[in-house]
Amino acid sequence: MTRRQALERAGELLTRHKIEDAALEAEVFLAHVLKITRTQLLTEPDVELKKRQEDTFKTFVKRRIKGEPNAYITGHREFYGLDFLVDKRVLIPRPETEMLVEQAILRAKTFQNPIIADVGTGSGAIAVSLAKSLPQAEIYAVDISKAALKAAGRNSLQHGVQEKVKFVQGDLLEPVPVSVDIIVANLPYVITDDVPKVNTAGFEPGQALDGGPDGLDVIKRLCQQAKDKLNGNGCLLLETGMGQSQAVAKLLRELFPLSKIEIINDLSGIERVVCATLPAK
Repeated sequence: MTRRQALERAGELLTRHKIEDAALEAEVFLAHVLKITRTQLLTEPDVELKKRQEDTFKTFVKRRIKGEPNAYITGHREFYGLDFLVDKRVLIPRPETEMLVEQAILRAKTFQNPIIADVGTGSGAIAVSLAKSLPQAEIYAVDISKAALKAAGRNSLQHGVQEKVKFVQGDLLEPVPVSVDIIVANLPYVITDDVPKVNTAGFEPGQALDGGPDGLDVIKRLCQQAKDKLNGNGCLLLETGMGQSQAVAKLLRELFPLSKIEIINDLSGIERVVCATLPAK
């Protein structure tokens, strides 16, 4: 079977099972199996596949049809222009979360040597991206899951920032030993009743998705803890789900009445990031 034939058959199969972007997913899988770029794959379509390559590719397609996310199948996901290793220990980084990184970098530039806490680090995508962009920053990456921290540590090694990011295990800000200038967090915000409806449910860790009855349980606890951890002029950046931003902004106004509250839309127009910037102490 040639590369072209394999892609055509896989594309048809994935389409039949209502997998979006079926042709693209087939290309990603086959390029990964062959350890080449998609460009190489498409410019040399008539090369014959070896039996082992064909079998592995078919296995990938079968796993995808059963609903397993492609990032877990290949073990990789691009985020903020970097390649991250991902597996079932961690949430798969989403494109919309890149906005948190952009906003954190923007605000970090107002500090000479910013201290940043990435809470609920998961794969370490946010912490590692910040470390690559802000060499002068001191970064703490926190997660309650020991397994997730191991995954994040692998990514810090892969990108050469293992000396810049301190990984600490515990509940939200509790294990962070110092007060910080920036808190950035992509915490669980899916309403408990909606978790089974998430298309990656059953594959991604439930702890990383379930935000309680209103989706805001973990976010509320972090906001309470932030009162004792955030320096003057510091800011708290939170990713929120659709329809949650106003409730989070209201909570922040109550906890930090003198702070400046901003709500920032993502590229789809969803109010995605809520930011509270404190006055100087």
